[in-house]
Amino acid sequence: MSFWLRFFAAAFLALGATSVMAIEEPDYEVLQSTEHYEVRRYDPYIIAEVDVSGCRNEAGNLAFRILAGYIFGDNRSRKKMEMTAPVSSRSADSIKMDMTAPVTSVTSTRGEHTFAFVMEKKYTLDTLPVPNDERIRIRVMPERIMAVRQYSGRWSESNYQQNESALLRALDADGIEPLEAPILARYNAPFTPWFLRRNESMVEIDWPV
Repeated sequence: MSFWLRFFAAAFLALGATSVMAIEEPDYEVLQSTEHYEVRRYDPYIIAEVDVSGCRNEAGNLAFRILAGYIFGDNRSRKKMEMTAPVSSRSADSIKMDMTAPVTSVTSTRGEHTFAFVMEKKYTLDTLPVPNDERIRIRVMPERIMAVRQYSGRWSESNYQQNESALLRALDADGIEPLEAPILARYNAPFTPWFLRRNESMVEIDWPV
């Protein structure tokens, strides 16, 4: 059993089924819907993130161990925090594109992945517990416009790549320019049946305000 599965199973038992089904997500407004994606304006929110090298699955197990430890009390305040969604990741091996605006986060080397947990809305940078693990970064994701393609299915690399490519092709056909590498967002526990899972491929875009 992977660490990720053990982590979500423990959280499910600790929080109860009702709580897990109603966990917090970042607030957003849908600006436009198309056949292939939604355009969303996200409010600012805080994340805890860590960079891990290796293949996505191996890196994910280590990243979840680090980040789950933080929210389960491995911090200077020894404070336990609630789960939120989604769990996001971005890979240095994602489809490359020319950057035309400052990026909000960048993977630094090939084979490195950045994994992030969204923090509860009740916290600010001043009130959020300080991680004991120096690899964890706490930062604010600013308001931004994202193109989001939602899909279900297994967490395979092929499923992710297929939907990421479909999103980027649809944006290109509509003349919309991505501003960063795409993000994989996952909203469900691993024991959720694959056909009920909510997955999203997301990318910040240049959108007229």
